[in-house]
This record gives sequence, structure tokens and C-alpha cells, in this order.
Amino acid sequence: MSRTSSTAPPRGASSLSAARRSRELAEAVGGPAVDVLVVGLGATGAGAALDAAARGLTVAAVDAHDLAFGTSRWSSKLIHGGLRYLASAQFDVAHESAVERGLLMERTAPHLVHAEPFVLPLTPLVPRGQAALAWAGFRAGDALRLAARTARATLPAPRRLSATEARHLAPAVRPEGLRGGLLSWDGKVTDDARLVTALARTAAAHGARVLTRVRVLRLTGRGAVVRDELTGEEGEIRARTVVNASGVWAGRLVEGIRIRPSRGTHLVLRSERLGALPAGLHVPVPGETNRFVLVLPQGDGRVYVGLTDEPVDGDLPDVPAAPESDIGFLLDVLGCVLDTPLHRRDVVGAFAGLRPLLDSADTGRTADISRRHAIVSRGDGVVTVVGGKLTTYRRMAQDAVDAAVASGRLTAAPCRTARLPLVGAAPPRTLRALAAPRRLVRRYGTEAPAVQALAAAHPHLAEPVLAGHPVTGAELVWALRHEGALDEADLLDRRTRVGLVPEDRDRALPAVRRLLDETRERPRPGVS
Repeated sequence: MSRTSSTAPPRGASSLSAARRSRELAEAVGGPAVDVLVVGLGATGAGAALDAAARGLTVAAVDAHDLAFGTSRWSSKLIHGGLRYLASAQFDVAHESAVERGLLMERTAPHLVHAEPFVLPLTPLVPRGQAALAWAGFRAGDALRLAARTARATLPAPRRLSATEARHLAPAVRPEGLRGGLLSWDGKVTDDARLVTALARTAAAHGARVLTRVRVLRLTGRGAVVRDELTGEEGEIRARTVVNASGVWAGRLVEGIRIRPSRGTHLVLRSERLGALPAGLHVPVPGETNRFVLVLPQGDGRVYVGLTDEPVDGDLPDVPAAPESDIGFLLDVLGCVLDTPLHRRDVVGAFAGLRPLLDSADTGRTADISRRHAIVSRGDGVVTVVGGKLTTYRRMAQDAVDAAVASGRLTAAPCRTARLPLVGAAPPRTLRALAAPRRLVRRYGTEAPAVQALAAAHPHLAEPVLAGHPVTGAELVWALRHEGALDEADLLDRRTRVGLVPEDRDRALPAVRRLLDETRERPRPGVS
């Protein structure tokens, strides 16, 4: 029987902690069957847990690792409006992407997703015909914005730039032969892993049990045999229906799922190597008409550069590595346009993500495979969601839960997530008025003042955990108390992104371990 969710969640219900995990895992294992068991806590899985819980269904959501442990933390951090899909005539995918981008920016997560300007520099390597094609694409992208009913104030119009304007917005570009640029806008998420954390916490606020470090050993349409990775204990979580949202690893749990993984690689550079970057860059890949390397300033002293799109064969690792061939390719493309030469030693970090693309026998490159998602329902009650991308996680989750409701013959309310704000969300005017630094508001939204108050009440928590990086001890303590972080890897690699640079990770570890010891051994301070 479904429970009702007509009332607002009680204050504090969104907080995830080690204590809550232990309590709810004990309740779930061997307890009454839940309506929906979700396997995988990336963006799609966390989105499915929220969708189901918001419809009034009882939900347990598990992951063998942490929130956003897999593909969802390795994205380009962009919320794409679907422009690239117009070029391949995937009009439905393009429109869906534009709609979902608008929902995130204006309704569900305006604190985490904002407009980002990009410059395509018109260098001698960009023929006038290619420039005209790119400009037509940007205009078509603006038409997508209009069709999706996203306000002009949210996403400004594209425009042409003079050579002087292009140099101002893209000072890192080589000036010789620069004849101007094309300015466009797209959505950018402050941090993809933080988006997943917000989804999971919002799901928890609506009653979902969000259980990390819980590995599925055997899966059926009636639940799963699971193992607590912290204790080694095994048990069963019973369910009326199951959503398999384990991404590129979906085939490990369900037979007959055909995934063709695609690897996207990003470099991490220090900002000082490129100088001021008022906007991101679209750098055309030589010889390609619709592929670009993206230069993405992060505002934390780092710049990401990506991405490649290469097929992956063989066994799939839990944490994929960025191959040297991809790193060399990205540096070579940058070398075609940047005024400052970059070398391998300038790459202080690199990461790679695996996209769960649908296998297609008649497609050659993974770059050409459709980003449509698919719902695969089996007769035994397991619903698998595959394909898609970060931008469209909400629609993927909606379709998966629709299928689960039908498969399990559950009684549920209609989907609510298109208008359901995530934890921390508020209208832009409210966010601007918050008494907290802008960087915190972009990470925590309406909770930013509470994070700031924690630092003010305990001055040692106001100190950065790493010289030259803005993350403070207060943010780590907040992650332990409210965001489900359990250990140093959760803190450094997902709640913050300090760990993307191995050198920074090593230097931050002593401070992080001290904070972990303090939090575990001392009573909680009064400010929470």
C-alpha cells in the first residue's frame, strides 16, 4: 500500500548521516516490502528515488559505493540545451534537453545551474563556411530555448563578436589571425556530484531510504539480496518492483541489457596557466564539423578541458582512468588556438567518465550514437533505464517510475518533479539576498547561511582545508552531518572536488582526517 505525501516534509528530514543510514538500513533489510527499490544512486537513480517518493510510494535506494560515485561525477558539468542533437536530426532529444535545462535553471535547481557564456574564436583554422554553420547552430539553439519556454533573462541570446570583443572574453586565444568570435550561452551545473546529493536529500525528505555502501548481490523483481559494505552483513530488501539505474554496469545485474560505453575525458589545469577566463571556450576539433573541445573555468582556481568521445571495450572499472592518448589529443587541440603553450606537466589532474549509451549495431563511432534513453521492462518486475545524459536525468527517472508503477500495478500520484524544488533551491531574487558568500550560495543555495554560521561559531572550521583552494572545514562538517558523507573519499572526491588534483588531495588529507576524528569523538556543536 502506498503512503501519502500530501504534506510538506518535516524540517531536517533531508539530512543524511551515518546514523540515519544505519537506522534505515536496519529497517529495510528483512522489513516490509517497499513499493520501489532503486539500484544506483547517480543522477538517474537518485532522480528515480525522488520521483517515486514524491508520488507517495515507499522507496529504498541503494548503491554499492557513494552518491554520484559513477558516471554522474565525471561529466563536463554542463546542462546542455540539445544543440548538438539538431545537427544529427534528433529533434525530440534536442527539445527534451532544452526543456529539462529550463526546468533546472528556473524551477528545480536555480542555485546549482546557471547560464555560462562560451566563445567560439574565429581563428584561421575555422573556415568561414564552418563559422556560418556554427552561427546557424547557435541561432537554432536559441530557437530551442524559445520552444522550451526558457526566459531570455535566464539564457541570453547568441551574438557575433568583433576581434576586440573576442580577445576581451577569450584572452587566452592567440591573437594572430583572429577575426572575431561567436558568443553563445548554455547551462552549467556548479558540480554534478552536488546535484546528485541534492536529489538524494530531497528524496530522503519525502521519505525515501537512501542507503550508500549497500551492494546488490542478486536482483529480482521482488527485491534484492544485499551486502552492507561497511560490516559485511548480508540480508534481503523486499520490493514490489525494482528500478535498475546502475548505468554502464546495468548488464551486471540484468541479462540482455546491451550497453556500448563511451569514454569522455577531461583535463584539470591551474587557472594561472591560462590567465583570466571571463567565458568558456568552444574549440573546434580540426577536421570535424560538429565536435568541440570545451574549456571550462570553474571559479576555484581550476579549469577543466574536455571532452573526447571514444568507445570502451572490455571490463568496466569502477573508476575509469584517463588514457594518455586522450590527454595528448586534448592538448594538441588546445595548442591550435591558445597563445600560451601547454605541456603535459601543466596537467595537474585528469578524469574520465563512461556514458551508458544504447548499443546500436548499425552505428560506427560512439560519438554518433543517439543520446535517447530507453526503458527496458522485464516480466518479473525489474525496470532498467539506460542511455540518456545528465541533463535529462529527470525525464529518465519519470519514465522509469512510470514503467515501475505499471509493472508493479502500484497506486501512485502523477509525477511531480518538474515543479519540485531540490534542497537549497529558491528564486534568484531570494538567492541573491542571502547573507552568505556567492560561492557558498552556488553550492548550497538557501542552506549557505547555515554553512556560514557553522564557520562563524567555530573559527577553526572557517579555514580552508587546503591553501589556495576555497573549501573550508565547515563545508566538510556539513557534508558529514547533512549530506551522507562517511569517509575522507566522500569528502574529497564527491562532496568537494579537491581530489581531482592528486597533489591537492594528498596535501588536504591530514586536515580532513583531523576533522573526521573531531566529528566522531566530540559532541555536536550547537550550530547546525
